[in-house]
Amino acid sequence: MREEKALMPKEKIKYQFKSYYSLFLLLQMGNITAKLVKDLRDKTGAGMMDCKKALNETDGNVDKALEWLRKKGIASAEKKSGRVAAEGSIGSYIHTGSRVGVLLELNCETDFVARGDIFQSLLKDVSMQVAACPNVEYVSIDEIPEDVVEKEKQIEMGRDDLSGKPEQIKEKIVEGRIAKRLNELVLLSQPYIKDSSLTVEDLVKQAAAKIGENIKVRRFTRYTLGEGIEKNQMDFAEEVASMQTN
Repeated sequence: MREEKALMPKEKIKYQFKSYYSLFLLLQMGNITAKLVKDLRDKTGAGMMDCKKALNETDGNVDKALEWLRKKGIASAEKKSGRVAAEGSIGSYIHTGSRVGVLLELNCETDFVARGDIFQSLLKDVSMQVAACPNVEYVSIDEIPEDVVEKEKQIEMGRDDLSGKPEQIKEKIVEGRIAKRLNELVLLSQPYIKDSSLTVEDLVKQAAAKIGENIKVRRFTRYTLGEGIEKNQMDFAEEVASMQTN
């Protein structure tokens, strides 16, 4: 509570969302308790979602979950995530037909790694992922502005199917819906297009574990041919009439 009170109004919205989102995830764990997740997280440094997934995959066995994380390269990658990644490369991807293009900045710790095959392959794959996901607008949940989070909450709170439900139940339903909606906007949360058992975040962590450096997707821009241009629309009858006039 002390942490929440110290926050500014804009920060408070994001803080509350993260708290709601974490609670929502914990409620979905079934037999996987919060203590199990915390124990695994303390041992590996992996994120809560990764620990939850590992425990679900191994029926709550912490030792097997630890092995699962190591095989995925997640445990070692998390320990590198605090290191500064200021080198890297800007990559591009142009989809077949040249109607969709992507520019993406991927960071690592050294120029040597940035020139390597693993890093360059990851850069290409993530750029291709952006091209395939037209609804994605942000790299991570943390980048979503507070006003977007609040707007989504207002939309969900006003839905007809929630009318008449107790306020506490309504809040929990809304939290789950908001979490789902915001993840649809986030690149790192997307299923990897070449292997849907992985998310883009998993893919990045695997590469970081192989390379031995911290890797971060910093930013991206997606271009669609003709986007934002008003096109003159003429129906078939008007087109024939104009041809006869000429």
